[in-house]
Amino acid sequence: MGRFDRYILSQLMRVFGFFALVLVGIYWVNRAVILLDRYLAEGQGGGLVLQLTLLSVPGIMLIVLPVAGFVAAAYTTNRLHADSELVVVQATGYSAFRLVRPYAIFGVIVLLLMSLLAHLVVPAAARELNRLEAQLADAISARLLVPGTFQSPTRGVTVYVRDISQDGTLEGLLVTDRREPARETTYSAHQALLVRHEDGPRLVMFDGMAQTLTHSTGRLATTVFDDFTVAIGDLATAPAQRRLDQRQLSTMTLLNPTPEIEAQTRRNAAYLQREAHLRITQALLSATAAVVGFAALMLGGFSRFGLWRQVAFAIVLVVLVKLVDNAAIDIAKTDPSKWPLVYVPCLMAAVLCLMLLAVADSTLGARLRRRRRA
Repeated sequence: MGRFDRYILSQLMRVFGFFALVLVGIYWVNRAVILLDRYLAEGQGGGLVLQLTLLSVPGIMLIVLPVAGFVAAAYTTNRLHADSELVVVQATGYSAFRLVRPYAIFGVIVLLLMSLLAHLVVPAAARELNRLEAQLADAISARLLVPGTFQSPTRGVTVYVRDISQDGTLEGLLVTDRREPARETTYSAHQALLVRHEDGPRLVMFDGMAQTLTHSTGRLATTVFDDFTVAIGDLATAPAQRRLDQRQLSTMTLLNPTPEIEAQTRRNAAYLQREAHLRITQALLSATAAVVGFAALMLGGFSRFGLWRQVAFAIVLVVLVKLVDNAAIDIAKTDPSKWPLVYVPCLMAAVLCLMLLAVADSTLGARLRRRRRA
């Protein structure tokens, strides 16, 4: 790699790092606010919320890095044009195909980062996030109960708890069950525990009383107990019954799903294979977007006001490629066996890059640049 190539690549990486950091920060703050509002209001500690927000960063980066790569390519090219640096090297004989070399290397770097995220980091983060959510589901009090408030986790059931200790013990519990039209049962207990069971979660109450009112006779039956256990499996879904999210699976597992994986995810093999190919195309599109940003700007000549028309043209091209990508994904979603269509936008972006570079080096490109200077 020549000195000029290293200079452009350093500029690209600097701008890419800046925009990636800003965009990730914006998305992360928005996500953190949602999680803080959700979990801190339910009595969870700040450490757990911090873990959840950090685990969301890889997924955010998967969305942000393609945008940051395109912005870095367009911004750097526009600045090099405005400073006449590209004009000087073109006057020495550098063609558009020669100048694209550092941008192609930059695209490969973005491709590797996106592949690392899509195939390794994001699935690992999704598995850890699922583990934490399973822990929260085990502690049903953290998910369904808020101290000092009356809540209805399901129709006909009202729950009140005065306080929840650090070890998960419920202090001052009151549960009213009106799901059966013929009778109404009210449980009260000084303390209670929510425990996991193979047949569903159980509510274990200590030092309390159960009052059952039969509406047809008007009789009230009262039972005082030292400890009493109630099955509450219909109030909360056990974590083991949840569907396995395909985002937790590795790409190789998605490409070669077993019948057990299909049963756990409740998806067929064609659907899972389509998800694996979408991970690959997402990385490829991120790399081509950066090169498209450079190639479109090479159609313009020197201007003190920058290449804003070419920038707008590059944005239109990227949006067009993304629209084709969305259409291909929709078709593959309707019929997962048509997953090869998800690679069409990548081929389209590559052809656009070659065409734009060829036009920039042709007499047509020279005429466009002369007309802009005029």
